[in-house]
Amino acid sequence: MKERSERTIQSGAQMRNLALATWAFAISFWAWNMIAPLGVRYTDALGLSSTEKSVLVAVPVLVGSVGRILSGALTDRFGGRVMFPALLLISTPFVLLVAFAGNQDSYGLLLLFGFFLGIAGTTFAVGIPFVNAWFEPSRRGFATGVFGAGMGGTALSAFFTPRFVDWFGYTTTHVIIAAALVLTAVLVWAALRDSPQWTANRDAVVPKLMAAAKLPVTWQMSFLYAVAFGGFVAFSTYLPTYLKDVYSYDLTAAGTRTAGFAIAAVVCRPIGGVLADRIGPRPIVATSMGGAAVMAVDIAFKPPVELAAGISFVLMAAFLGLGTGGVFAWVAELAPPPRVGSVTGIVGAAGGLGGFFPPLVMGATYNEANHSYTVGLLLLCVVAVCALLYTIVGIRRHLVQRPA
Repeated sequence: MKERSERTIQSGAQMRNLALATWAFAISFWAWNMIAPLGVRYTDALGLSSTEKSVLVAVPVLVGSVGRILSGALTDRFGGRVMFPALLLISTPFVLLVAFAGNQDSYGLLLLFGFFLGIAGTTFAVGIPFVNAWFEPSRRGFATGVFGAGMGGTALSAFFTPRFVDWFGYTTTHVIIAAALVLTAVLVWAALRDSPQWTANRDAVVPKLMAAAKLPVTWQMSFLYAVAFGGFVAFSTYLPTYLKDVYSYDLTAAGTRTAGFAIAAVVCRPIGGVLADRIGPRPIVATSMGGAAVMAVDIAFKPPVELAAGISFVLMAAFLGLGTGGVFAWVAELAPPPRVGSVTGIVGAAGGLGGFFPPLVMGATYNEANHSYTVGLLLLCVVAVCALLYTIVGIRRHLVQRPA
């Protein structure tokens, strides 16, 4: 009876901390994605070219990607209870400064403050080692999948940010999100707890990152995550612009459909993690990459609105979501426990960088005369096929297990 009671208490603590971490991740991702849903507004107000608007929506992704390397390593040392509220509070002023830049109609200031807004995107590298420590190996695919569903913050942003601007005004919208970040930081500090199984890794940050970088699993998973999560980020940030250019949707309508895309990926991420626990990550990741390649070709042919296009984008999101869950189930399975935070930081950075470059490519290859992004989508297909082949034949189990 006592043993059963202890298991119940442990399970309750696991789920409570998982839920809190997921919410902190979601609200930080909402802040991270504040610029993209308003990209059409900025384009009209500032008269931006397709390249300029691509750079604007991609800039926050850059810091949110590279910064994960450091935040993951610091999580190994300080734990999630410290790192979550710290990053939420650091991100808060930049949400307000983006509003200031928008009110000044300053493209330069939007780029500058959007760059630092990317700090909000680094919380991903905090949450993965945090939830890994709370759950036993057989449930880590489930745990990282559920936590990863916090990337639905991009769906919240895509759906609500344009509506908040209509309902409350541009500046007030940014104040609301800034307040939500502060309140979440307070909640996390008061209620979140690091796992009893977690121990601080006091190694110096640079050698620790060097050690993680020497593990083959780090770079193998980085490539796959760059395709899966990078594809999700790229679509989430650029889809409002894409839908306006190709299908002539207005800001709110494009935001609603982008939210639907993000929700489909969010739902499928934990499914990918759970399936990876049961049948292994390789078939899940292979299915993801093959499906993404097929859907990239389908979308390139501009399926008609509303039903055909909607199904195509939802399927693309579903395949990418499965892949993000599968890749991090693979990370949890193969990364040495003391290095999980550092490996996660590097892999997460690769995923974010995978989302930084596609919007730039899409902007550079946009065919304005035909309202077409065919070249960019076919390039995505090629990359996804390469990732599929690498998943099937390039990753050999004995090689990735040896460092652990």
